[in-house]
Amino acid sequence: MLPSFIRGAARHVLDFVLPARCSACGVIVGEAHSFCADCWTEVAFLGIGGCSTCGLPLQATEADSCAVCLARPPRIARTRAAVAYDEVSRGLAIRLKYGRKVAIAKTMARFMAPLVEQGGERLLVPVPLHRSRLWWRGFNQSALVATELSRRIGIPAAPMVLSRQRRTPPLKGMSASQRRRAVSGAFRVREPAAVRGKTIILVDDVLTTGSTAEACARALKRAGAERVELISWARVVKPSLLMR
Repeated sequence: MLPSFIRGAARHVLDFVLPARCSACGVIVGEAHSFCADCWTEVAFLGIGGCSTCGLPLQATEADSCAVCLARPPRIARTRAAVAYDEVSRGLAIRLKYGRKVAIAKTMARFMAPLVEQGGERLLVPVPLHRSRLWWRGFNQSALVATELSRRIGIPAAPMVLSRQRRTPPLKGMSASQRRRAVSGAFRVREPAAVRGKTIILVDDVLTTGSTAEACARALKRAGAERVELISWARVVKPSLLMR
């Protein structure tokens, strides 16, 4: 182990040679995995408010739950996302997923971490990719985020517990019922003992309609999970963005 003063000096050198940059636009900022002032104002942070179950913003009402969750409670007991899906948050997700900018997972985890509740036996489980897509991409972006979250909040991550046993078609452009049918039965718990009696926190990069997450939750509950929650980087709050 290097003495602490040597490690500190090395960090100062690296900060000088490779200064921290805005995660969205790349301009130099004072802190790594953050945003510049301009980009910060463009990001819609969702926080812990909204429907107590699904997390969607509730406007002009003092209700704790939205009408949809009251009428048909979802399998996922608590859903939260750090930001709304827009140009900035979409850009980060694309750069992580397709641009291989894996350090963005640290940025996402930084803003997702305060939204994860603690207490009890909890396990972070990323939404899995099918093996063919995993081989092609080389990594699962949700697993990267789950690993970074685990480092920040101390809840263990289990990237291999849940698997996608068949490749599902792209869900963009499908109706809600078509999405549900497309992902029905697509997920399997490899290690039921690892989830039995625990609160499982699904981790995803972008949440759209929630069909995939619901299918994951169904498999986890069947395997014995006591409760399933979901945390994501961004979520669609405007229906017009579902087609993007």
